[in-house]
Amino acid sequence: MPFENPFALVALLSVIPLIIIYMLRPKPTVLAIPTLMFVLKLERERKRVYASLTKIVQDPLFLVQLLVLILLSIAAAGYYYNSEEPLSGEHTVLILDTSASMQVDSRFEDAVGIADGYVSKKNSIILASDMPLTVLEGGSASAAHDILNKVRPSAGTADLSAAITTGMRALSTEGGRIIVISDFTNSKGDDPVASKNLAESYGIKVNFIKVGNPADNIGIINGWIEATDGNYSYTGVVKNYKNSNQKIEIETGRGISGNASTSFTLDVPASGTNQFTLGNIGPGLTTVRLNIEDSLPVDNKAYISIPETSSQRILYVTDNGKLPSKTALSLLPNSNMTISKSVPAELDNYTLVVLAQKDTPIGNSSVDRIESYVRNGGNAVFIVSGALVPEKTEVDLIKILPVKPLRLEDAENGLGVEEVLKSSITKDIRSNEISVRRYLNATERTGSTTLVALKENNVPVLSYWQVGRGTVFYMGLSDELGENSWNNFHNLPEYPVFWIKLVQWLGGAGDISEYNLKTGSLTSLSRTEEIRTPTKTFTSNRILFDEAGIYEIAGKRIAVNLYNDRESNTTVDASELMKRAVSDDEPKLVRADTYTAKNDITNYLIGVIFLLILLEILIVRQRGEL
Repeated sequence: MPFENPFALVALLSVIPLIIIYMLRPKPTVLAIPTLMFVLKLERERKRVYASLTKIVQDPLFLVQLLVLILLSIAAAGYYYNSEEPLSGEHTVLILDTSASMQVDSRFEDAVGIADGYVSKKNSIILASDMPLTVLEGGSASAAHDILNKVRPSAGTADLSAAITTGMRALSTEGGRIIVISDFTNSKGDDPVASKNLAESYGIKVNFIKVGNPADNIGIINGWIEATDGNYSYTGVVKNYKNSNQKIEIETGRGISGNASTSFTLDVPASGTNQFTLGNIGPGLTTVRLNIEDSLPVDNKAYISIPETSSQRILYVTDNGKLPSKTALSLLPNSNMTISKSVPAELDNYTLVVLAQKDTPIGNSSVDRIESYVRNGGNAVFIVSGALVPEKTEVDLIKILPVKPLRLEDAENGLGVEEVLKSSITKDIRSNEISVRRYLNATERTGSTTLVALKENNVPVLSYWQVGRGTVFYMGLSDELGENSWNNFHNLPEYPVFWIKLVQWLGGAGDISEYNLKTGSLTSLSRTEEIRTPTKTFTSNRILFDEAGIYEIAGKRIAVNLYNDRESNTTVDASELMKRAVSDDEPKLVRADTYTAKNDITNYLIGVIFLLILLEILIVRQRGEL
């Protein structure tokens, strides 16, 4: 039945009391007059059956009230009807390429102007970069114009195919059209023409609009940092996209502005590359600049970030004298480790607290001190052991762990682990070589992040979450030695490296490569932080580096560079792709060009009911009963 709530039709029974009330109305008094009795006797017999019904039907007030009750019941049931409607063209999805190559000359400004001309009654806007970003969904024309006036190109690479797929989802119900505006010089992911054909096979019209012309360019397309005996050197690669040899002046300077302190020249052949090396780069920021004017300024600069070294003060709490984790932490460069059998009263002097109790549970008083330390910005690592099982663990301790412990379990044949979320901590771990024979069965808490889990049952192995201003990290791979060992991770050569990376990550430091990234990199943070990009400031625990320049996160200054040969190649002519895009304008539809629409008439019924109520008032007033 075409009703949203068919049970509401029970309300139709309300017409029964209405009929009864009208039938039981007082009848006029009949007087027995002999002269008339004979005349009326036959008529009385004939009309007896129909008298009551005729009386009701002839009363217009009854008919009005009956209709009101019926229509109210139908409206409450939510009556609707289905109809086949043509796919609408009113909804326009505008896909705007915001990649680095769109910064060439006036390409992006031209693209925004074209997009502004395609704005319709209903609009969605998707920015195509390393990941498609929907900045408007089903918005009005004025909202679309406002957003188009604010968007700016990034320094990433556009994934046009993913953006088209996102647009298809926005139009999956009622249809519409997709307008893709790009220079089409470079696109990551799948072939955008294939995605266009797929969308059109579902009845969605897709238009490719090309902006820009080939232009000359010279840029820094790659760069890397090497460390030797504590000294850092930088090697950069410059490519000349022109048809003639070029002598390039290169300036280097300190800080973001990079005011020139030294300069030199580099000969770069036509359509070729050459590289240069800078030695003895000190801590802080260094800027390399090509002293040229060309069509793409974003690749004329390279930023270098060398972190300041800071000492780590580590407290290691354990009741076991021989543990691989203690040995690994003692070898950590530029660190000072204190070993204790219990949690001291004062923790503020430590940058990291590692709790490796194997048999002795951590008491409530110690838990309170640890929680206070973490909430005030400290970091704590809990290494799994039998002391963390629920029957031995204090309730307050369970509350601050990123996992909820359940019970100890054994796996005679060993269980494998898998990386759930990529991180610098687990980058060099050969997870396929880790075998877990005993583990603490636990569940992930809401708000926590799991990096590594068991393959067979997804039990979290490496997990963390934010508590106050600090971080609690759960190390679910015990490092007990001997016959009672839980796994073989501590026997692998990357085990000490894991601890070095973990301490650096928790302390806000890291490998030199973590301070120098390419645009398009995506990084998860150990906690929610204020992130300052080259153009804006926001708060998050994840960041997509889509601008070239310096980012500031938790006191770290991260240099982000384009380093993309294909984005820097502004000489590309996208005519071949455009020819493929228009080669088949009549794709075979796999979906009809109509869709089934559900039409609700409740509002119309309410309008009719309102008019009937007005009519009822008029009838009562006409009778003089009001």
